Amino acid sequence: MQIGIPRALSYYNFFPFWYGFFSDLGIEIVLSDPTTKQTMTVGSSLVVPETCLPVKVYVGHIINLLDKGIDKIFVPSIQSIAPKIYNCSKIRGLPDLIRNVVKRDFTIIDATLDKSEKNGGLYDFLTEAVKPFGITDFDIIKKASKNAWKVYNNFQVMTRSGIPYKTALKSAIQNKVIISNTVKSYPINVALIAHGYNLYDERVSMKIFDKLEKLDVKVYTAEQLTTEQMTEGLNAMRSRLYWANEYEITGAAAHYIQDKTIDGIITINAFGCGPDSLMLERIARYARKSKKPVLHLSIDEHTGEAGFVTRLEAFIDMLYRKKRSKILNKINLPAKEEKHSNINIECKDFIQ
Repeated sequence: MQIGIPRALSYYNFFPFWYGFFSDLGIEIVLSDPTTKQTMTVGSSLVVPETCLPVKVYVGHIINLLDKGIDKIFVPSIQSIAPKIYNCSKIRGLPDLIRNVVKRDFTIIDATLDKSEKNGGLYDFLTEAVKPFGITDFDIIKKASKNAWKVYNNFQVMTRSGIPYKTALKSAIQNKVIISNTVKSYPINVALIAHGYNLYDERVSMKIFDKLEKLDVKVYTAEQLTTEQMTEGLNAMRSRLYWANEYEITGAAAHYIQDKTIDGIITINAFGCGPDSLMLERIARYARKSKKPVLHLSIDEHTGEAGFVTRLEAFIDMLYRKKRSKILNKINLPAKEEKHSNINIECKDFIQ
């Protein structure tokens, strides 16, 4: 038994859970290959131009799995993660979108998670997900879900402790938990705010983590925060939770804006994303009020790396200059005052 999972969209948030669940049931998971320029080109060719980049990438990954000969592909419809907390329309209607744009013969496993509906709970969702494999025993499904939570919780423990995303993911699916005791001091601390699929897809994000590491910048993300911390951030911004991913965007941004150890905020969003445009506007206003520098990076399939790097380097350089200026002002202020005092005396003596 094999199930194909596209390395896009919900993969970056929930793959540890999917892995723990399907592997416990003896279902082999086949992932699509990492995103390339070809992935984007193929996906973009099958949808209308107005479609956002993450969905174009997702379509490209579907084609990649089909080219591998996978005939059952997991395309969940995650409608709502809590009562009246919704995903964007493209993610909610993802199975229908794939059916309409990919004209090839394969089985779409379109389990629906909708906690705003009476019969849209997690166990109903998981039962739907394995029904095409003939697995219907509720006790077996429940046992597999416990293994799924174990893998997912291990993943969260590691990311919240500061373990890099890729390392935490690899360790979690190997049933390992590693905690780093190494603490390196960085001159600049930056919070990187974006959806997982815009942040951890190295082709989409232009390997931004590596670029910031080379600039000697420490990066913080939403994955390092608890739900309580992100909720406090939302409350501080006086924002009401509506979108499913407001925790990782608005809540995380507000938390880091309040954090005095964070020197600046960098956001990455896909061009034309409706929910993001609303959330980022609130973040920008709150950051201005708090006098915290913010860099907004908008991406699509045409985004060039040269311009991306130039803006990133200019922003980090500005943060270095700002921090250096503060340090110099603290060190030199008494000396400057003394120097000015001596000059005044000398001028007075000269006039006399």
